[in-house]
Amino acid sequence: MADTAPAEGDFTPRERERGRALRRSRLPWALGGRSASLALSAVLGFTPAGAGLVGTVGGWFGGSWAAEVLAGAAALVLLGRVVTLPFSARVRAVSARYGLVTQGWGGWAVDALRGTAVALALFLPLALGLYALIGRSPSHWWLPAAAGAALLTVALSFLHPLVFEPLFNRFSPLSDGELRTALLELARRDGIAVRDVLVADASRRTTALNAYVSGFGPTRRIVVYDTLLSTAEPREIELVAAHELGHVKHRDVATGTVLGALGAAVVVPVLAALLAWRPLLDAAGAPASQDPRSLPLLAALAALLGALSTPAQCAVSRRIETRADRHALELTGDARQFIAMQRRLAVANVADPYPPRAVELLLATHPSTGRRIAAARAWLAIREAR
Repeated sequence: MADTAPAEGDFTPRERERGRALRRSRLPWALGGRSASLALSAVLGFTPAGAGLVGTVGGWFGGSWAAEVLAGAAALVLLGRVVTLPFSARVRAVSARYGLVTQGWGGWAVDALRGTAVALALFLPLALGLYALIGRSPSHWWLPAAAGAALLTVALSFLHPLVFEPLFNRFSPLSDGELRTALLELARRDGIAVRDVLVADASRRTTALNAYVSGFGPTRRIVVYDTLLSTAEPREIELVAAHELGHVKHRDVATGTVLGALGAAVVVPVLAALLAWRPLLDAAGAPASQDPRSLPLLAALAALLGALSTPAQCAVSRRIETRADRHALELTGDARQFIAMQRRLAVANVADPYPPRAVELLLATHPSTGRRIAAARAWLAIREAR
């Protein structure tokens, strides 16, 4: 689909200003949280402060090798949460002013604690296993670690809809009726096997509208936010689902998982080379890469590589989302309703339909609403000209 320049006539001046104001109010705090997290990682990883932290907290639990790894990993996770929490709270407060939040602070705190618990449950055994590998083979640990990172990426992708999604949302089957039948028929026409259509209780947290398809093979299901179900027209919901089915049709999740696994496997030897570099170890106050006191350095290097790769990841994501939009148009043939759906989503989610191009290029995982609508009009013009 052509990346057609957007026209501003699809939204009223008030709608445009409201989306722009929310972006301007929220973006500095969101970027501030990322910057604070990266700064914390740099201070702990590239100075002796992190090594001292690992030694201190490890000493609280006996000072053994395992105590330093586990306590050090927990300290990194918890400090990271503490540093970013004020920024997350501010983003939430700004969103609440624009009517996007329905959850109280108590519920938000429970979700934050739950997310921290998940991070600890993943990171602690990962750190323990990784440092066991490094200690066993300081020169060649990256070989099994790269394979393990790839397998872990695949496993987490598979487990996400089954284990992690239910931790934060409750799901119930969509009642039998015209909409459920239409969504299943849409998937059937697209040649995609879908086990069920579920409703997520998103209204406990937000007024935002969304739907998605999750799972692989026998676990695949269409998930519709209850907020979308209660406010959008059935045809608009079908178009959102058609977009999400486009991701399945083009194997975006499977391809993303494979690319993520390959990326993880490639990053591990890069991290290993950097972790073994004597000047970095000296700066971090770690005597050797296999010493648990090098853990903050490893975490800082991973965080830095992740931050540097963000614009490229966003660019790939936008291309994928553009292809899914085109799939929705080709599957339904309904460009006008697609445009209506995009407008409804933007207004309900208080999105800025015409953000600055730099913001879109560096940070956006989806094309702007203005560009998506313009591309739909371009698709319709080509179709009508045939």
